Amino acid sequence: MHINDCIQCTAFPCTDVRHKCYRIPNIEINPEAVSLILISEAAPDNPDDYYYAEGNPSFQQTTVLAFNDAGVKVSSIRDLLAMGVYFTNAVKCGKTGYGIKAVTVTTCSTLLEQELALFPNVKAFLLMGDIAIKAVNAIAKRAGEERVIPAGSTYKLRGQPYFFRGKRAFPSYLQVGPSFGIEKTKRAMIAEDIAAAFRLL
Repeated sequence: MHINDCIQCTAFPCTDVRHKCYRIPNIEINPEAVSLILISEAAPDNPDDYYYAEGNPSFQQTTVLAFNDAGVKVSSIRDLLAMGVYFTNAVKCGKTGYGIKAVTVTTCSTLLEQELALFPNVKAFLLMGDIAIKAVNAIAKRAGEERVIPAGSTYKLRGQPYFFRGKRAFPSYLQVGPSFGIEKTKRAMIAEDIAAAFRLL
């Protein structure tokens, strides 16, 4: 299955994102083999930085570091895909500034919802950052369900059991971008969250 054959945005209604940066994973994958889904924030401004880009994209570099920190010894996103880990973004276009409007996260969460529904055997979700958390909460709200992750600081929420569609959901911090290598405390917490998710696989 090619993911970008199954879901796509055609209207591009959001006004506070860069539509030219629109990315849906363009990879061939067996959805039944995926057991862990990592959802990060938004697509990168440069397509060469994306998870599935050729070479050694920046999203791959910091993500591989994060998994190595967690004791999962890999050298590429392809290694992680082979282990049943799938990577995507909550918002499929690039940011225009630091934040993303709530209406944009909610709108784009319809695509994320379609995307997540493609994977029947997922055991856990890693929600990397506030945007990923808000997107999953928006999916739950649309279905008349309670919030997956309650309001509050990620620091205080981590380590407690949360569930999305019956599967564990781990609120964590963003593992891509320049802050990953700078904020050592958050990097350690990201590693703890990845390790906890892996124990469920």
